Formats: sequence, structure tokens, C-alpha cells
Amino acid sequence: MINTFNNIDLTGKRILIRQDLNVPLVDGKITSSKRIDASLPTLRRALDDAASVTIMSHLGRPVEGQVDAALCMQPIADYLSTALDIQVVLESSHPETLEPLGSGIRILENVRFWAGEKADDEKLARQYAALCDVFVMDAFGTTHRAQASTHGVALYANEVCAGPLLAAELSALACALKNPKRPLVAIVGGSKVSSKLSVLRSLVNVVDQLIVGGGIANTFIAAAGHPVGNSLYEEDLLDEARALTGLMKSRGATIPVPVDVVCGKELSASAEAVLKLVKGVQSDDMIFDIGPQSSAAFNNIVAAAGTIIWNGPIGVFEFPQFSRGTQDLAIAVANSAAFSIAGGGDTLAAVDQFGVIKDISYISTGGGAFLKFMEGKKLPAVAALEARSAA
Repeated sequence: MINTFNNIDLTGKRILIRQDLNVPLVDGKITSSKRIDASLPTLRRALDDAASVTIMSHLGRPVEGQVDAALCMQPIADYLSTALDIQVVLESSHPETLEPLGSGIRILENVRFWAGEKADDEKLARQYAALCDVFVMDAFGTTHRAQASTHGVALYANEVCAGPLLAAELSALACALKNPKRPLVAIVGGSKVSSKLSVLRSLVNVVDQLIVGGGIANTFIAAAGHPVGNSLYEEDLLDEARALTGLMKSRGATIPVPVDVVCGKELSASAEAVLKLVKGVQSDDMIFDIGPQSSAAFNNIVAAAGTIIWNGPIGVFEFPQFSRGTQDLAIAVANSAAFSIAGGGDTLAAVDQFGVIKDISYISTGGGAFLKFMEGKKLPAVAALEARSAA
């Protein structure tokens, strides 16, 4: 059991909040503020109750130990100042030189600018902990990383808790994976089996149906003995795909293989889309989507589900001629009575593009953390909160 933000008395305390404010920037301008907007309720409550609020986050992928002006937190500070109607000061000094904030709100510079962040350096973690009375971890998307600003600080702060976003995320994921309403259906798309192999290996032991899409599906199509032409697939993992299929079958579950596909000769916005049965795929064809027969079969599985977990699109949905499979699936998930949870950047882009994001039961904010949770792996930052809460 983890202490949560809503159960902590913040009155007059100095609060340090780790948030996920890693938003896209173009020429120093924020192009999507969704992550910042999601953090605002937490910050407003902290401002109402606490003596002072210090925020920390990462931004982009700078070389650790080097300050990169293009990834400075100033645009985030400016946005927060406007959104909260209070000046949010950017503190650009190294944490070792900082003092606890007496009042107001500030944001620390990009935590990845400081050497020791990725290594979960104890000295750096203690420097963060010294800035607060209460550390609030509210960045689910970073919980799979044992780093100074996510894990180490939670070991040394006087008091720790999970923020509202993190608590909601863990509750939704537990509902989907630890005590799901059956049938439990997992949808896993992506370019390569190898990138999600550990996820697939974990899921075949717990789900009732496993739908695969994208390049992953191509590998399963080839493993079933069908031609895939020039499609992206992994020949060295054909035996692995067969083994996973066999494991599912032994449990009375399935990994349905597409029976019809949409092909093109090249991956481009102008490529002609041609519908074919899988047995009719030619040597110069590239599979970019599933066909209507496969889509109908997948949609029937989704319609009968009790719980749905979705990570990864079914086809190249960015191009309209190869988007129908993902669109139909997104609508089927949205229309299902099942508890549904979708995670990963491409998945969220797809449900947003097809206008069904509000009809998904829960939208997960963390890509890597979402996958680790699906694998059944312990998330280091969550483990630290659990340990401190149990102490």
C-alpha cells in the first residue's frame, strides 16, 4: 500500500514534486501541453495547502552532465506561470547549491543536466531530498527508471507519497492486469517482435486473446507459413512466434493471424493500397494494414472482451490508405463495454486521430513504464514508495 497525495497533510510544508513535463518543443515553443495540463490540479492543491512547492522534471534527451540551452525548462516555467496565474521561477543552479524554498513555487532545471541522475547517485538524491518535507512522485512515465529524481530521492526524503496521476495510473493498470474482468484481451502492435518480446512472453501466460499488429503481425503471418514479400518481419524469431502461439493454444487461448491484408509497393503517402488474402502476397509486396475480414474478426474479439489492454497500432495509420484497420479497432475498443486501457505514444496518437480518446476507459501516460508493467516487472520508483509507506 502506498501513501497517496490525498492522504498527506501538506499544511505549511515544503513540497517537492517529480512530474513528467517532457513536452515536445519546436524552436523553443511547446507544441502539445497535455502533460503539463494534466499536472495542474496537483500543483493547484499543493499551492493552496503547502508553504512552498518545488517542481522537477526532465525534458528531452540531453547528454547527462551537460547543459543544453535547447532543452532548458524556461518554456515550461513560462507556461506554468500563465496557467497557474503565479510566477513560477526557474532555478538553474545545481541542486547542491540550492536551499529549501520558504514560499511560492519554482521549477528546477532539467534533471538530466546533472551528472548522476541516470546512475541514481546517492549524493544527488540526498540533495533533492534536502529541499523538502514531502516528496511527491507523480510521473508514472519515469517510474521504470531507478534514477536520482525518481527513485533515490524517495529513499531519503522525510515523507513520501504518490501523486494523483501516479495513483490513478497504478489503480487502472492493476484493474486491467491484476484482477481483470474476463475475457482479457491484449492488443500489441509495433514494428518488431524483438522490441516487445518480453511483453509478449508475459502476456501469453495471462490473457485470453492476444491480437498482434504491425510488423509484429508480419512475423506471426510468416511463422504460420504465409508469404510476406518485402514486409518488415523478423526471420530469426519465427520459431519464437510459433512457440508463443503454441503456449496460447495450450491454455485454450489464441493469437489470431490476419487472413487478409492491405499491401503497397513502397511506404509513402502516395503508395497504392491493394487488398489481398495473405496467401496472395507477392514477393515485392509490403504489408501495411489488415483487411476487412481480419478487422471483423478482431472487432468481434474486442466486442466480447471484459478487459482490453492496447499498446501499438495495427497498421501504418499515419497514411489514410493504410489506416482502416487501426481506425476500425479503435472504434471497436471505444464501443466495447469492457474496461479498456491504452498506452504508448503511437496508440494515443491513433485514438486521438480517430476521435475516440474520450471513450477509452483509461489513457496511460507512460510508454516504457506501461510496457514494464505489462511484463509484470517491478517499477523501481513505485517499489521505493511502497517500501517507505510500509516502514
